Amino acid sequence: MAFSAVLFDFDGVLVDTEWAIYQAWLRTFQTHGHDLPLDVYTHCIGSDFATWSPKTHLEELTGMAFDWHDLDARRQEEILSELTHEGTMPGVIALLEQLTRGEIRRAVVSSSSHHWVDGWLEKLAFANHFETIVCRGDAERIKPAPDLYLEAARRLALDPADCLVIEDSLNGVKSAKAAGMTVWVVPNRVTSGLDFSTADRIFPSMELLASAIG
Repeated sequence: MAFSAVLFDFDGVLVDTEWAIYQAWLRTFQTHGHDLPLDVYTHCIGSDFATWSPKTHLEELTGMAFDWHDLDARRQEEILSELTHEGTMPGVIALLEQLTRGEIRRAVVSSSSHHWVDGWLEKLAFANHFETIVCRGDAERIKPAPDLYLEAARRLALDPADCLVIEDSLNGVKSAKAAGMTVWVVPNRVTSGLDFSTADRIFPSMELLASAIG
């Protein structure tokens, strides 16, 4: 199948940020005597805490209220420290170069903020691979709503059916499918246990996905 554009989710697809974020949340839960299994935490992957909130969950488990402003600041410091030397996910740059040679357009579509996504694209010096970056705030709703993906198609002046989405989360799959796009999934170590049967295809690596694009 030929596609006019490939739309990439960011966290867990282009850069392996999700494991560090999960580990930081896990430490917060363990500090207060509770576990945070992956199959519970992944409810918020690809979306925000309106979908499912670890903060609300921990407060319900403990019966306590927390100073989240202070906890969030410390957790963010931990995450950034752990990600200091993080690079792009394996196979990402080769795929982007392959798409460039094939004149297939490229965009990033993320529920994260521009501050987070643009910062990483600048740090790792691969923003030039993308024609547009669509993030939280660029459309009315984030994933699992289709708004962000529809905004990307609008910016590219493409029919959503001509776009291939690469995702790693169920919220992302729901968003892309609701937008009328084909969605392929490359699970990572945070999302590998999820049921992606609603996706069009699932690949164990970006390299194998790249070979399927041809």
